[in-house]
Amino acid sequence: MPRTMKMSLTKKAELLREFWRTEHRTPSFSEMMEMFDYKSKNAVFCVVNQLVAKGYLAKDGKGHLSFLPKLTGSVRMLGSIAAGFPVDEEEQAGEAMTMDEYLVRDPENSYLLTVRGESMIGAGILPGDVVLVERKRKAVEHDIVVACVDGEWTLKYYEKDSAGIRLEPANPKFKFIRPQNSLEIGGVVRAVIRRY
Repeated sequence: MPRTMKMSLTKKAELLREFWRTEHRTPSFSEMMEMFDYKSKNAVFCVVNQLVAKGYLAKDGKGHLSFLPKLTGSVRMLGSIAAGFPVDEEEQAGEAMTMDEYLVRDPENSYLLTVRGESMIGAGILPGDVVLVERKRKAVEHDIVVACVDGEWTLKYYEKDSAGIRLEPANPKFKFIRPQNSLEIGGVVRAVIRRY
């Protein structure tokens, strides 16, 4: 029988991350035994110590485990900030959250696209931005959609008028598009992500 490859520590961290995202808790040693395909809790104990050393997990004085941001991808929410006139704000430590948790409601039916072109700059969507698209959601008027119009994909506002559906840009330099033969909605934009 051929010897199976050992699972890497990175892969184990990915499995723990997935568990945390679905269960919102740390798994028990028994659950980790099954997850890592081990036959003893002692083997899990060794992996846990490696993950603690690498900064993925923390262990308190009683041996209870907690996930660290390196594993969960969480970022601490510190409060709010004025975007108008400056005000006296204090830093208020809040709960940590992952961007996935904040942005993605339905991971199985969501995907990301990088934006090319300037037809949606009036909606705050610039070339190079990444849009989070939810495939399952039905488009309603004024939604920003990913649409296949007569065989070509585009990102536009979904609008209706007396002549039917039209896809409206958010830039006066571009004209609206009206499907001639076919229209397929590939999803509705849920978020725009931009790195500075």
